[in-house]
Order: sequence, then C-alpha cells, then structure tokens
Amino acid sequence: MNPESFRYDGKRALVVGGATGMGAATAKLVQELGAEVVVMDFAEVTLPGVKAINLDLREKASIEAALDECGGPVHALFGCAGAADGTPGIEKINFIGHRHLIDKAIEKGMLPSGSAIGMISSTAGLAWQQNLSVVLDYLATPDFDSAVAWIDQHAADPESPGNADYMWSKQALCGYVASQAYPMLKRGIRINAIMPGPTDTPLARANEELWLGFGTDYRDETGIKASTPEEQAGPLAFLCSDAAVYCNGQTLITDAGYVSSGLTNSFEAAGPVVQFLLGNY
Repeated sequence: MNPESFRYDGKRALVVGGATGMGAATAKLVQELGAEVVVMDFAEVTLPGVKAINLDLREKASIEAALDECGGPVHALFGCAGAADGTPGIEKINFIGHRHLIDKAIEKGMLPSGSAIGMISSTAGLAWQQNLSVVLDYLATPDFDSAVAWIDQHAADPESPGNADYMWSKQALCGYVASQAYPMLKRGIRINAIMPGPTDTPLARANEELWLGFGTDYRDETGIKASTPEEQAGPLAFLCSDAAVYCNGQTLITDAGYVSSGLTNSFEAAGPVVQFLLGNY
C-alpha cells in the first residue's frame, strides 16, 4: 500500500461539529494531512485556515443553507457534532440533523464517487443490534420531520427504546452506518463510524463524574488515562482515507479494549457494565 493513501492531499473535508472536542481534533488532523477543510458548527470555530460555517442541526433551513454555503465537492464528510442528555433537540443534533445533512449533500451531488463519511457514535450505542427491529423502524422514516414525529410518538413510553436520549441516538447512528453500507457504496461512497469510550472533551467535562468516571477501574489497572480527542481523531481520519478503502459499514470500537475485556471476562469488573451496554439486562 502506498503510504500516501493515508493523506488527504487534493481533498476537501467537511467536519460537522468541528469547533471543539473530537471534531476540532479531526479538522486539525486532516488539515495537517493536506486537506482543504470546512468546519460547520453552532459554536465559534477558531482553527486557522479553515472555512467556518454556522450550523444548527436542529433546523432544516440552517442545514440546507450551510450546505449551499459550503458547496462541493466534499471528499470526506465527518459527522462529529454531539450533545448530552438534557440538551433541547438532542435527537436532532446527534442523529436526525446529521442524516438530513448527508441526504441533502448526496442529493446536491456534493459527494463524488470515492468519497467517504465518518461519524462519531459511542460505546453507549452498543445495544443497536439487540434493538435492531426498533432501530430499523426508526431509520425507515424518510426525512427530518417524520423522524422527529417518530421520536415524539415513542417518547410516551420511557421504558422502551426510541426516546430522545443519548444512548438511543448512538444506537440509531450505528444502525444507520450499517444499513447504508450497500446503498451508499452503489454511489461510490463509503460510510463508517468510531465508537469511543470515555474521551476528555468539553462535552464530557460538562458531566465529568458520569462520562469520565466510567471505566476508571479499568484505566487504573492498565495504567492509561481517558482518551484525548486527538487519539479518537486518528481512527476517524483513517476510516475516511484511501487507506481504508475496503472498510465500509463498520462501527469501530475505540475504547482501549474495555468492551472486549468485559465480553471475555478478562477484566471481570467490566462484564456487567458491557452486558448493560449491549442491552442484555
């Protein structure tokens, strides 16, 4: 393999949610790898040398205006925006708005053959296969408004999957990536995602005890710290590079082995937690 296949020279990258955290680290990395970078975010974009576009993923009009301002081509589209539970419109920020943006970008012909999409899910979304029938029912909604209506309908039952919360949005994202592998590849587009474990971002810091406290026993035992945004940007950039040309429809767990250790009971304390994340409870 040509080492240059890891680079982004001559490519244009769009990073949605690239103002802070893993999105900002991804924007900086692909810029250093040679890409022309466009960053869309609701927050202020401070990375020098990029085109910054204001975006509110909760509003269709904002998404479509941002795409018009961006234009094409987009050779690598990174979906990195995310919100925590309690954020108004979390279901739109974490999934529905991303899907609408991707749909419209494809409709406008902005993603040429050979392009790639990379998204950020989470190990919190591991139960997507356990809840596959509900996930697929949600994904069958054809557009932004119908997806919002689906969430509103299912929110009446707090005990079932399909609520406007963080875990469900990440399950939906994982299912979306898997379900789009075939139809997108027919267009010459690949789609993948990473599933990070605890990562030291502004979003995680806002709920530090829960988000960064998770897995501390595993990290203490193995002598590591919570992941940095830069450590997650690497796998994400790889998945959208030509070096990963045969990776498609994958959700790559990037958690330093916590889930694997819990599944195999090599780290027994992780076992019950991982089973919970998988929906086996």
